Amino acid sequence: MADYLREEEIKSKPLAHGDIIDGVVVRVDPDEVLVDVGSKSEGVIAARELGTHGDPDMVELHAGDLIKVFVLQPENEDGNVVLSLRRARAESVWLKAQDKQTSGEPMEADVREQNKGGLIVNIMGLRGFLPTSQVARAYSSNLEELVNQRISVKIIEVNRKRNRLIVSQKAAYDEDRARQRSELFERLKVGDVVRGKVSGLTSYGAFVNLGGADGLIHISELSWDRIGSVADVLQVGQEVRVKVIKLDPEQARISLSMRQLSEDPWEQVTTRFRPGAIVEGEVTKIKKYGAFLQLGDGVEGLLHISELSWDHVERVEDVVQVGQPLRVKVLQADETRRRISLSLKQVEEPREGGQEPEPVAASYPEPEPEPEPAPVAEREPAYAEVSASPQG
Repeated sequence: MADYLREEEIKSKPLAHGDIIDGVVVRVDPDEVLVDVGSKSEGVIAARELGTHGDPDMVELHAGDLIKVFVLQPENEDGNVVLSLRRARAESVWLKAQDKQTSGEPMEADVREQNKGGLIVNIMGLRGFLPTSQVARAYSSNLEELVNQRISVKIIEVNRKRNRLIVSQKAAYDEDRARQRSELFERLKVGDVVRGKVSGLTSYGAFVNLGGADGLIHISELSWDRIGSVADVLQVGQEVRVKVIKLDPEQARISLSMRQLSEDPWEQVTTRFRPGAIVEGEVTKIKKYGAFLQLGDGVEGLLHISELSWDHVERVEDVVQVGQPLRVKVLQADETRRRISLSLKQVEEPREGGQEPEPVAASYPEPEPEPEPAPVAEREPAYAEVSASPQG
């Protein structure tokens, strides 16, 4: 009895323009479709709304079909309710767009064209606008690359009265990256060896995309050899194999190493470079206190200024130059501290009457690590308003 009263209450509720209601197809005639909408009289849909044969948007209806319809006119001169099938579908899409904006759920959109303010997209049959400021950073410098592509977006503004639909690829991309980043940190462990692609180069290292997050290979972790420039070793887009050496989920930082995937050349340094041995090296760097020599396989030694000559030396560059090959004598090799002290003057005998001094241990000042730059906030450019009318 209660269900019957509720049904009668619905039937007795007056219809108004703009209502979207359920109806049941009663009959399909050549010029109109009769629909039972629970009113005192049947509703009618003009047959032209169904389209014609060959029309990709043609709708085929049969008696008994349950459909949603839009009330154009509660009652015409014949006493019938004038209905629209297409308006109902269009309004339903707008309502769905509103729900998607509220829920924040990403959606697929087809990019149709580019204009000076951004990109025109088709989403659920509606014409929407993707401002340049809302394009994902990976594509912001080349919008043409997205034309005719299907992308993931989030709806950020719906205004039915103004036919305005604004979407954001950046919001969807950032959300997806955050999810992938979380999954990556759950999966990774220190010591793991993984593959990635170089995504950026800086003066202090290289960033590697691991799928969901970028890790940093500090310049000191690129090779056992001394590296002058990161670009001498890696290029953007290059695939690399790296070892995870540190994880910081709170700061979303991953430290990587390439050099730790190869044997440490310092492990055998005391055997290879015994005190008194004469070895060959090349000058790689000059400091006020001496010169560094590359001895091969990532091992460098220090030729202190006092070991350049038996004569007093004011400036290191007066005796040796970068790139110059030298034969030097090993004074001391310390595997633990990674230090090798060298002498150039002791390769030759001291002058007659001179006294050979005690070897001077190399002094290795520790270089200060170059700080990473703070992120720079992007300026959001304004975008033009466009129409978002239903398509089809």
